[in-house]
Amino acid sequence: GKDGWIVTLDHPSYGPFMTYSANRELRERLYMAKNTVCTKDNSENNIEICKRIVNLRREIAQLLGYKTYADYVLKHRMATNTRNVYRLLDDLTEAYRPAALKEVDALERMARKMEGRDFVMRPWDFSFFSHKLQLRKYNLDAEMLRPYFELSKVIDGVFGLANRLYGITFRENKDIPVYHPDVKAYEVFDADGSYLAVFYADFHPRKGKQGGAWMTEYQGQFIDRKGENVRPHVSVVMNLTKPTDEKPALLTLSEVETFLHEFGHSLHGMFANTRFESLSGTNVWWDFVELPSQFMENYAVEKDFLRTFAFHYQTGESLPDELIDRIVKSRNFMAAYACMRQVSFGLLDMAYYTKKEPFDDDIIKFEKKAWAKAIVTEQLPDTCMTVQFGHIMAGGYAAGYYSYKWAEVLDADAFSVFRRRGIFDRQTAQSFRDNILSRGGTEHPMTLYKRFRGCEPTIDALLRRNGIKRPKKRK
Repeated sequence: GKDGWIVTLDHPSYGPFMTYSANRELRERLYMAKNTVCTKDNSENNIEICKRIVNLRREIAQLLGYKTYADYVLKHRMATNTRNVYRLLDDLTEAYRPAALKEVDALERMARKMEGRDFVMRPWDFSFFSHKLQLRKYNLDAEMLRPYFELSKVIDGVFGLANRLYGITFRENKDIPVYHPDVKAYEVFDADGSYLAVFYADFHPRKGKQGGAWMTEYQGQFIDRKGENVRPHVSVVMNLTKPTDEKPALLTLSEVETFLHEFGHSLHGMFANTRFESLSGTNVWWDFVELPSQFMENYAVEKDFLRTFAFHYQTGESLPDELIDRIVKSRNFMAAYACMRQVSFGLLDMAYYTKKEPFDDDIIKFEKKAWAKAIVTEQLPDTCMTVQFGHIMAGGYAAGYYSYKWAEVLDADAFSVFRRRGIFDRQTAQSFRDNILSRGGTEHPMTLYKRFRGCEPTIDALLRRNGIKRPKKRK
């Protein structure tokens, strides 16, 4: 009932608008609307609710004998304690902050060249000029790659990767019941031909289906009272554009990465080999569960992997090496800034959940102070992340947001072994399967990881992957 366009604050609308709209005034209006959500003097204000959540969690922990909620949560996390979490966040800050400041400076210099010497970059300009700089540096856009990622070929590539690493094979079985005609069911067989699992692929959107992508299991692996190894039924669910009569389903590189990510979770489920279902597959501690999935993402930009399936859907031409090189180089575009953004969220999370006394601070001021050392761009006085930060307030990441970076450190460190021995090395893959993928939550995650890796992880492999130099140690 209105003229023109409605732009909402939902990410599929907000993100592209902030990236592509040349109307700076509208970008500012949208940015301020997004970043002051739930702070207005009305019934949607979340400030007191957030205080109550923080205090209730602190009370729960103290009733159970812990000083803080973080102490309570980390008792069953790979990080173990707050000291180790802060060591990770501080190491990342020390390593990435100087590079992040240089990235922001380069962005500001380009913006002044485009807009004039007096131009001052504001937060609502960041995505817009970041995209411009990326195009200028790499001449790469997501749509340029889509014709090379036809869904059926991507499926063949991902299944082929699993075969190459672990020797397993996937065979579609149309006799297995499915819950919707779009879903395909595959029987999975191990390298020796024995039955391993059932894998369901549910790739396309439909009315009533939740958005996003995830892995789930309809039956976990366990050994029953008769000694039979009951094998798992797992699925990968995504929302990829459906094919039409004129064009097949074509993916972006980001969607290929997401497929690999969720497929990594599914391998964790399919390779499960423990006695109890409650300890099998992905039933592991929160900051360990993303290792198998993020590990698989490393293959998305490996030339030898892309050559197995990335062919133009019309011409059959392989994805050109020159384009792959540009993809690899562009992977680290604004990587330090992105890292600092994640670290800032981790610091904010820990600041709330390491409180020992009742919390009644000014949330907006508390937030600004809590993450200050990781912030590399302008902070506006009225904006607030906390009141819309579902991960740490409404979701399961309270005192656990650090786990995104923790898992990234793990996956880079683990993949460095494959990079050294060969990205398809079967012996290394077998060790990864035996020591991590098949063991579930039967032992402490660090014990499992060290059994595969031979030592505890460091951030060095992640620094190398992101092109960041480790700072010199102070004397």
